[in-house]
Amino acid sequence: MAETVLRAAEDGALPQIPVGDWIDTGFDWVTDNFSPVFDVISAGTEAGVEGLRDALLFPPPVLFAVLLAVLGGVVRSVRFAVVSLLGLLLLISMRMWEPAMATLALVLVSAVIAVAIGIPIGIAAAKSDRVSAALRPVLDFMQTMPAFVYLVPAVTFFGIGLVPGVVTTIIFAMPPGVRLTELGIRQVDPELVEAGHAFGSPPGRILRGIQLPLALPTIMAGVNQVIMLALSMAVIAGLIGAAGLGGVVVTSISRLDVGLGFEGGLSVVILAIYLDRLTSAFGQRRGRLSGIPSFLSRGGTVGKAGLGASSRSADAVMPVGADQNSPNRPAR
Repeated sequence: MAETVLRAAEDGALPQIPVGDWIDTGFDWVTDNFSPVFDVISAGTEAGVEGLRDALLFPPPVLFAVLLAVLGGVVRSVRFAVVSLLGLLLLISMRMWEPAMATLALVLVSAVIAVAIGIPIGIAAAKSDRVSAALRPVLDFMQTMPAFVYLVPAVTFFGIGLVPGVVTTIIFAMPPGVRLTELGIRQVDPELVEAGHAFGSPPGRILRGIQLPLALPTIMAGVNQVIMLALSMAVIAGLIGAAGLGGVVVTSISRLDVGLGFEGGLSVVILAIYLDRLTSAFGQRRGRLSGIPSFLSRGGTVGKAGLGASSRSADAVMPVGADQNSPNRPAR
C-alpha cells in the first residue's frame, strides 16, 4: 500500500493542495480590508513601548539599578539584591544599559498584554470543558510552531520595526499563561468551592475569594513563563528591526563580532535571571505584604501569610450578615 502511494505521488497522480496559496490569499484579503486597524494598533503599541522605554531611561542608570536591586531585596532576599546590583552594574559598565532597557520595555508591554488576554481565557477554560477542549489544539499549535514563523505574518501586517516584534512576542508568550491559569483553578479543592456555594456566595465572589487566591502560585508560575518566553522572543525580534538587545545580537552576527555578541548574550542572561527570580518570588505564599519583613528578617513570614490567606478565604465564603461569633455561622 505504501509503495502504491509513493508511486502515485511520483507519477503525479496525487493532486497538489495549494495550502500556501490559500494562506497568501487570506493574508492579502486581511491586509487590504483591515489596514486602518493595523495602523491604529501600530501607533498605540509603538507609543506605549517607546514611552515606557523613555521612562526607564529617565533616571540615572546607577540610581535605577540600585532601586531595582532594592525591589529584589524587598520581594526576595538581601542576597538576591546584592547579586542583582552586581549584574545591573555590569550591564552599565558594558554600555548595554540602553538596549537592555529597550528590551525590558518591549518585554513588559508584551507580557502585560499577553497576561491580560491569557488569564481571562484560562479562567473561561477552567469553567467550561468545551472551551478547554476547543482551546487545547489552538494552544498546541501556538507552542509547537517555530518562533521564526511568527515573524512572517507580523511583518506582512505591520512592516519592519518595533511593532511586529511586540505582536510576535505576545502571540508566542501567551499559551503558558492560559494553560497554567486553567490548571491552577482546576486544582482548587472542590470542597472549598462547594462550601462557598453552600454559604450562598455567587460564582464571581467564589472566583475572587477562593479560586484565584488558592491558584495564585500556579498562575504566577504562568506569568513567569510568559515573561521568559517574551524575553526570548524579543531577542529573535531583533531580526525584523526591533531595538534592544536583539538588535545588538543581530549586529554582532552580521559583523562576526564575537565580543559584541557575548556582551549582548550576557546582558540577556542577566535580565532574564533578574526577571525570573523576581516574578517567581511573587508567587510564593509569603506574597507582597510579607516581602518587607522578609527583607529584614528571614523567618516567621510564611505562617502569617498563610493565616492571612486562610482568613480571606473564610471571609469570602461567609455570606453578608452571617454571625461571626457563632460556631456554625448561620445566616440571619
